Amino acid sequence: MQRKEIKTDMAPKAIGPYSQAVQIGRHIYLSGQIPIEPMTGEVVPGDIKIQTRQVLRNLQMVLAEAGGGLKDIVKTTVFLKDLSRFADMNGVYGEFFTPPYPARATVEVSALPKGVEVEIDAIAVIEDEG
Repeated sequence: MQRKEIKTDMAPKAIGPYSQAVQIGRHIYLSGQIPIEPMTGEVVPGDIKIQTRQVLRNLQMVLAEAGGGLKDIVKTTVFLKDLSRFADMNGVYGEFFTPPYPARATVEVSALPKGVEVEIDAIAVIEDEG
């Protein structure tokens, strides 16, 4: 199957040798998003809740470019700088997803790019158009 790069100006530009997402057939592999405001390129100020909302909006915009939405996500990985903030992140995460929820792993890491609190990557499967 052919690999197709997915990119949009509605999400932060890739700042290295990677794609915002890659599509293979109906599967979309989304790179980790951090809480960067796409128009300014700056980290959104605020707590883990504000940062999580921006991360999920960024993922949403990349998926929209591929013709999908958050409902198409089947797996996420959440990277937190401080696992004690899990409940706050999880509350916002629950605002964006409905059952059946994606599978998920959440891990604490020692640091994230630009000193942010949260990064989320995802795998989505887009429904056939037929």
